[in-house]
Amino acid sequence: MAPALDPGERWGARVTADLDALGPSWRELVAHAATATSARPSGRWQERARSLLADIGPDEFRARAVDWFALVGRPRTAGDTGSADRLSPRNATVLRGLAWMLALVPAHHDAARALGDLVETALCRVAGVGPRSPKVANAAVYALSRFSGDAGLAQLVRLASRVRYRGTLNRIHDALDARASALGLSREEIEELGIPTYGLTEVGRRVERVGDATAELVVSDGHAHLSWRDAGGAALASVPAAVRRQHADRLAELRGTARDIGKMLTAQRDRLDRLFISAPTWRFTLWQERYSDHPLVGTLARRLIWTVNGLPVGYADGELRTIQDVPVRPEPAATVELWHPVGRSDDEVQGWRDWLERHGVRQPFKQAHREVYRITADEEGAVSSDRFAGHVLRQHRFHAVAARRGWRDTLRMARDDDAPAPATRELPEWGLRAEFLLAPADDRETFASGAYQQVVTGPIRFVRLGGPAFTGRPDPVPLDRVPPLVLSEILRDVDIAVGVASVGSDPAWRDGGPQGRYRDYWRSYRFGDLSAAGRTRRDVLTHLLSGLGVGDRVRVGDRFLLVHGDLHDYKIHLGSGGAVMSPDNAYLPIAPKQSARGGDGGAFVPFDDDETLRNILGTALLLAHDAEISDHGLRHDLEQTSL
Repeated sequence: MAPALDPGERWGARVTADLDALGPSWRELVAHAATATSARPSGRWQERARSLLADIGPDEFRARAVDWFALVGRPRTAGDTGSADRLSPRNATVLRGLAWMLALVPAHHDAARALGDLVETALCRVAGVGPRSPKVANAAVYALSRFSGDAGLAQLVRLASRVRYRGTLNRIHDALDARASALGLSREEIEELGIPTYGLTEVGRRVERVGDATAELVVSDGHAHLSWRDAGGAALASVPAAVRRQHADRLAELRGTARDIGKMLTAQRDRLDRLFISAPTWRFTLWQERYSDHPLVGTLARRLIWTVNGLPVGYADGELRTIQDVPVRPEPAATVELWHPVGRSDDEVQGWRDWLERHGVRQPFKQAHREVYRITADEEGAVSSDRFAGHVLRQHRFHAVAARRGWRDTLRMARDDDAPAPATRELPEWGLRAEFLLAPADDRETFASGAYQQVVTGPIRFVRLGGPAFTGRPDPVPLDRVPPLVLSEILRDVDIAVGVASVGSDPAWRDGGPQGRYRDYWRSYRFGDLSAAGRTRRDVLTHLLSGLGVGDRVRVGDRFLLVHGDLHDYKIHLGSGGAVMSPDNAYLPIAPKQSARGGDGGAFVPFDDDETLRNILGTALLLAHDAEISDHGLRHDLEQTSL
């Protein structure tokens, strides 16, 4: 019985080639996978799958399936002209069946990793269409939810912070809720307990012998680094040849672990960032176990500021310390919370910024330097805020950024003109829902799918949970009744999303887009007044410049970083990173890869999550030595480009 796989997809071509050598039992198994046409496997389907798996053996099936899954989404086979972004419906059905079968063999970390990667690969967006194959992603989530032990749970926890597609995300949430209920735990607890240690025996470090060599896996500043030493303890520049030859499986496991750690760190960084608005508390001993002393999470938690019974503390020199560097040894029942700058004095905030620099602590995201958004005089007594209204956004970019920050957003389609839905974020801890209204832009240009390309921002407001939607009968909460922490975090979310998605942040839009409609907006956004994030960059750069060794070539202005080069003088906008040069403000479309060549001058940047700041710094150092620029395109721009 020959399974029918459509040609062209690399993973399918590998399956077809392997089946020629594997024999009839494998052919029957893949043919059975091709019958996975329902949303969930029936009892009869699973019974037949178990019988076929017993003939092959679970270990052999797992290894083969992991290899096949790794090829999903790869470039198509030679000579095939189909789209690499698409999965044929027939092949997607086979993938779904194979994923279900992995749930029927003993759980294994390799299988869990392959399924987790398959979820993300299957949800990669195809331009104008949407996710590559939600049904494959959902099947992989189903399989992970059926895994016993921690391997599947760890992937579900990771995916909960990375997946944006609402249908699959709902299934992930359902699986985590079911696991929490089965164990008698809260959803927050199951997410904390589901984070693996990856074999790290202390915070951020794993050391083990591999033959005569020693492998050291170190996690620092949000990245996993694998290094090697020889039998005498001398550092090696690469993997020893003997390890490659004699311990290929161990090497593959270590490399896979390093990749998994990188993905999990990103997911945990995002989860911790979202904890500010939910404001949870922990008993000290529980917090110690799950955060500061956890081998993986500790690499993030020890770079943050916490409060213990209300006393702000940071981690340095192996223990918790106050802002005055006094060691703190809390009682087991002490209460721990995340520190937030809302309601803190300017002196305290600056004191913690100085403390981080003194101890060389780079935070995983802005905390001591976090922007604070306070209610304005115009917003007192108002039921909505217009401070981010009137921006023109690339809709799909906004959709992705909003989802990452915990918002629910539905793409605005040409058929839905009568009632554009707002982007919303549920705030159950506060009994509120935040709503941000967006409407189609005036040009009303759409993709082939019918989704508008650009949208225009409207007001932000808060309603009681369970209340009507934005377009229904109003039931808003006055802004001065919204807790300051909640107001600040929601406005910060919107500011970040606008900053990333605005057409003004795209250098290619300097002509104003279709018929030049947005030229004035592009210019005002790219070089206008600073947002809160831009003002933070101004403060940070003012502090950094003294250590860059550029003398008076670079200085901070009100809205711009001013650079004196050998060929020209330049201005780099502190909000957008856009650069212009004298004497007539000629625009320089410097790409991030070009600004990266300027480096960071060895500057201590106190947080990890502001790519625009790094681009500004790199651009400044590049232009400060403009006579030495070897990039021919950029040299041409220095002479020819105008705004």
